[in-house]
Amino acid sequence: MARAKPLAGRTMIMSGGSRGIGLEIARRAAADGANVTLLAKTDAPHPKLPGTIHAAAAELEAAGGAVLKFVGDVRSDEQVEAAVQQTIDRFGGIDIVVNNASAIDLSSTDDISMKKYDLMQDINCRGSFLLAKLCLPHLRKSATEGRNPHVLTLSPPLNLNPAWAGRMPAYTIAKYGMSLTTLGLAEELRSDRIAVNSLWPRTTIASAAVRNILGGEQMIAKSRTPGIMADVAYLVLTSPATETTGNFFIDDDVLAAHGVTDFEQYRVVPSDTELDLDLFLDGWHITSTRR
Repeated sequence: MARAKPLAGRTMIMSGGSRGIGLEIARRAAADGANVTLLAKTDAPHPKLPGTIHAAAAELEAAGGAVLKFVGDVRSDEQVEAAVQQTIDRFGGIDIVVNNASAIDLSSTDDISMKKYDLMQDINCRGSFLLAKLCLPHLRKSATEGRNPHVLTLSPPLNLNPAWAGRMPAYTIAKYGMSLTTLGLAEELRSDRIAVNSLWPRTTIASAAVRNILGGEQMIAKSRTPGIMADVAYLVLTSPATETTGNFFIDDDVLAAHGVTDFEQYRVVPSDTELDLDLFLDGWHITSTRR
């Protein structure tokens, strides 16, 4: 991937990003010299979650990016609007939107509280829609200036195998809402030359959610690092917006399409142990790229 720096001078706004996959995606862009706005809630250290927006910003600046920190909540219309406006005031435009913030609870319908249901809907589905919506005028301007605008959402393919909805209805609804946002916006914005895509990992990714909710250290050992998602996001975000939209990308499929077939570098623990498949992928296979 050694080449020119296509994201130099481009401006990305990301929900979340203080840790994990989001931070790695932002770091990859910052290494090109991109401007990055982090819209995240983590102002102070959390006892179970590493990282804060301040530590993340320092890492991005060290990587070569310019950073705007906005401590806020993607559920708030006013706060997201303020984050977008401050991004425009600071950097002069917006070229990339990354919907990274997400809440997870795999409880059954009997067990989940409506408070947690609403939280997932508000952060995952509504938050992704809101951030993209408020950035649309700036993305259109980016397109007219030839700056290759993209919206990238970290959400799964729309797999209608009912097993997924049956296992965790509330979470499935919230994540598929993000993916439906991709599907709808990609078609709606096609004539505006704005790319809209989703990205999902083939395997579990070593993250706080995997460690604290899904399977602890045992699952972390059977996961890939966030670096694979960052490398793939970079490939998507630097692809021509007019040619790459409406896709539900799987990380290693994208790498394979770019000639990368050795994924061992992304293992958390080098071994022959079979990696854990991520959610929503059983029975689903990418077959083509929508144009």
